Amino acid sequence: MKRCPECRRDYYDDTLLYCLDDGNALLEGPATARSGDDEPATAILSEPGAIAIGFRGGEDKTRQQVNTTDQTAILHTGAEAEPPKSLGDAAEKQSFSANRAAKPRMAIGLAVILLIGGFFGYRYFASSSKQIESIAVMPFVNATNDQNIDYLTEGISDNIINGLSGLPNLKVMSRNAVFHYKGADVDAQFVAKELKVQAVLTGRVTQRADKIQVSVELISGQDNSHIWGQQYSRTVAEAFAVQEEIAKDISEKLGIKLTGAESQQLVKLPTENIKAFQFYTQGRSYAQHRIRGDLLRAIDYYEGAIREDNNYALAYAGLAEAYSALGVRGYIDPVEGRNKAVDAARRAMVLDKNLAEAHVSIAQIAILFAPYDLSLAERELARAIELNPSFALAHLYVGLLRERQGRFDDALTALLKACELDPFSPIFARAVSVPYLFKRDYARALDILKHADELGPAFIVPNEIGVYIQSGLLDETLSRLEKAKQERANDPILVSNTGMVYAAQKNRNEALRIIKQLDEMSGPGLYQAHWIAKIYATMNDKEAALSWLERGLTAGTIGDFYKDEPVWDPLRNDPRFKDLLKRIGLPE
Repeated sequence: MKRCPECRRDYYDDTLLYCLDDGNALLEGPATARSGDDEPATAILSEPGAIAIGFRGGEDKTRQQVNTTDQTAILHTGAEAEPPKSLGDAAEKQSFSANRAAKPRMAIGLAVILLIGGFFGYRYFASSSKQIESIAVMPFVNATNDQNIDYLTEGISDNIINGLSGLPNLKVMSRNAVFHYKGADVDAQFVAKELKVQAVLTGRVTQRADKIQVSVELISGQDNSHIWGQQYSRTVAEAFAVQEEIAKDISEKLGIKLTGAESQQLVKLPTENIKAFQFYTQGRSYAQHRIRGDLLRAIDYYEGAIREDNNYALAYAGLAEAYSALGVRGYIDPVEGRNKAVDAARRAMVLDKNLAEAHVSIAQIAILFAPYDLSLAERELARAIELNPSFALAHLYVGLLRERQGRFDDALTALLKACELDPFSPIFARAVSVPYLFKRDYARALDILKHADELGPAFIVPNEIGVYIQSGLLDETLSRLEKAKQERANDPILVSNTGMVYAAQKNRNEALRIIKQLDEMSGPGLYQAHWIAKIYATMNDKEAALSWLERGLTAGTIGDFYKDEPVWDPLRNDPRFKDLLKRIGLPE
């Protein structure tokens, strides 16, 4: 047992501790924090107290090494920056239509939400005198038509979004949501109705020599009327700093009274290094797809950002998210993914304990890798949302946490909030189907997936295969899986999903062939054990399924496990399964 000298809490087991009362304190200690015998361990705290992240002690157990060689990053002005030549060369680039017309994509994103039953119905805006409570910051326009300053227009609007997102009682649409309109010829009133916000901020950036001029306008979503506008003139070197003044002016116009801490957070710049910012934004655009090739490429960019600015906390948080996604999907050894995510999350937290993304990166690790620490995730997500109420990813992980706990209606509330803030994310849209799968409402889950197909590829959420199987769409799903494999070769999600469909078809020979393929992909690391167990469970082979789950838990490779998935129904009443749930860290 060790005691933190700052917060006076006790900790146990082999865990790394960060005390938020002293952001630089690093102690060797435990998985569980005790703040007193009379305080429930699962309480959602308004202040985080302490953060503990478990990790495997001893020497590095990495079995599949990802090359992250430090090489010089090449920055192409006016185009996508070239990533460091490490993971990117080997990555399989998934093709996405990032420049689709905005209106059809908006309709699809909204359809997913409205399909649930009008959970977030359209608001009718009140009179202009009413305080504005929701806003969309549009991508600023490069009025000079010089591609070399595209990074400035993105950076200014991006930083304004980050600053405003931390304001109380103000809904700010995510970057992903507003950047879907980039280059589209749409007016503010149309955007306001699509995103259900009361006001839209637009901006133009013009450069002449070493000077830039930024013009901004706040427009009413009710009638396109002008609420407020201003022009700012700065040198190119001061480009990012202008967002401080803009954000302050907007908050004053909105009538938001800020505390000292909120004012400080409003004007905080994540980085002043323009190259680092460009690498980070490109990494983030790849990471959101959650496909192996894009995740590896995102890591290249995040590492490029860190080389440019070693104190860039957002880049470390992005790195933690990418490694978590790689590990939980079986794209790399889950032990390796978890360890690398812990290292990056730790660095992000040390650099900025008030960064919502850092808290979410810690919650991710606690939710995604068994044995789970749900009370830790509860605290960290509460803190992240306190810091940034409009952070869509935080609401997504609240939804995943509630699913782990078997609280499906609460999960839907959180997932729909994430979709409201980021209606064009294929991950978020498909995730909404999962609580319905667990509730055995297969028709509703299938409808959601069908509407989400226009936002991105299928089979990117590991649990969605259960919807197709329970809906009896076996032949059709098998054909879609084979087509997906043409673009995502050797993707363990696609391979395991194929095995589950064969098992559901009672094609035992083909199912066993897939199991052998997954076993070979795992090697001694057993990091496909979870997927293999699912195939055996689908075949109703309880003994084999339990054996592989046990082996996976022992190896530390159980990732995205949900006790309420229909696939586990054959095992549900077995005492060994119930004991396994306890050791995984899930309520029975």
